[in-house]
Amino acid sequence: MIEVICNDRLGKKVRVKCDPDDTIGDFKKLVAAQIGTSAEKIVLKKWYNTFKDHITLADYEISNGASLEMYYS
Repeated sequence: MIEVICNDRLGKKVRVKCDPDDTIGDFKKLVAAQIGTSAEKIVLKKWYNTFKDHITLADYEISNGASLEMYYS
């Protein structure tokens, strides 16, 4: 299990525990359950890279303590 931090830059910071083998789509569902919005509206980025839903966290080299930027579409 790893813990990933999502920050929406509006003051909402969420810590989510997940597996490195989870896809970004699965991870969005975990984040959506914690913040109370739908997973389809969440866009995860790191710098200028937008993460695609079908790729795993391990493929993006997201490890324990990583911080991601969260946007709403």
